Amino acid sequence: MRTPADPAEPLSDEDLMESFRTGDADAFEVLVMRHSRGLYNFLLRSVHVPARAEELLQEVLLRVIRSKERYRRSARFTTWVYTIARNLCVDESRRARFRDHESLDAPLRGRSPHESSSTLLSTLSTDKSRPDLRAETPRLRERLNGAVLRLPADQREVFLMRLMAGMSFREIGETVGAPENTVKSRMRYALDKLRDELDDLRQVVCSLVATEGLAHG
Repeated sequence: MRTPADPAEPLSDEDLMESFRTGDADAFEVLVMRHSRGLYNFLLRSVHVPARAEELLQEVLLRVIRSKERYRRSARFTTWVYTIARNLCVDESRRARFRDHESLDAPLRGRSPHESSSTLLSTLSTDKSRPDLRAETPRLRERLNGAVLRLPADQREVFLMRLMAGMSFREIGETVGAPENTVKSRMRYALDKLRDELDDLRQVVCSLVATEGLAHG
């Protein structure tokens, strides 16, 4: 009999969620291990405050627990859980209009440049990251981080879901409620904007374009 923790024959996210629905707490722990990092990175780039991103991550996990009986296999787990995360980010954005908060991009807004902060490229520094990105300088990381933050919201969320969560365009479309071709267009526009803004760093941005298969002919 397979178990969720069996490395020889790992269960899919959907299988794990089904097991969790029937009372297997270990299955939920595997899901948390698989997706916490990606979810946190996505939330962090949306709310810009590490402590708040951690709080929202815990809220996402709580909602998964509370909603487990409503989960259906017809929905991919990744699409389902990122829809929860995205809805929380939308709510957070609305609340943020009425309160001040410290932003992760503070150095870009004229605050102290000596305070360290998480950047887009640092969150991309996983085993799946490309060596050229991992080797870039802090200055490049700050510039790319700032450029991504300045993308329109719809383009930024597609970029983050694709690059951080590794979601397919179809999955992103299901999450944001847009056709797959629209999602691909948003990704293309995001990469074009990054390429224009970071023209002197064209090699790095072009590597993203090549990886996504979105280079113009």
